[in-house]
Amino acid sequence: MRRSACIPSVLAGLALALGGTVVAAPAAHADIAACENLVQNQGTEVTDAVRMGCYVGLVGDQNGCAGDLTRAGVADAVATEACRLAPQ
Repeated sequence: MRRSACIPSVLAGLALALGGTVVAAPAAHADIAACENLVQNQGTEVTDAVRMGCYVGLVGDQNGCAGDLTRAGVADAVATEACRLAPQ
């Protein structure tokens, strides 16, 4: 394939890859928000420690998430449920 013919296909692939990243980013952010909202709805202030705990849950470490949230003052049952929401 000639180089001039390759450029459009490479650009199209790059556009699709970047477009997929843009579409996926809000969904991941919404998962953290669901975790934070549950914590807040149960009466605990959403601090940086809570945000970090929810992020840890988002990346798949449920035990680490629950531990972080508990240390931030979230009740055990609420922490477990919030962490369950994070990776969805």
